[in-house]
Amino acid sequence: MRTLPLTQDQDASARTSSIVSLRQPLAAPSSSAKRIASQALLDGSRELVIEHQGSEYHLRLTRNDKLILTK
Repeated sequence: MRTLPLTQDQDASARTSSIVSLRQPLAAPSSSAKRIASQALLDGSRELVIEHQGSEYHLRLTRNDKLILTK
């Protein structure tokens, strides 16, 4: 990210808008990515263990219906 020199008379909102305007737009998600519903993965349980390159990862469904992936 490139920074701009600011003068002392610019207020916080002006500085924030200058910084935000320099950000690059987010890339659109790839349409070729495989999609699967979390319900299909969890199949009624609240946790799923994923094995990846010899390590175990735990995908958990929280009380607030959020997903957490931990190693």
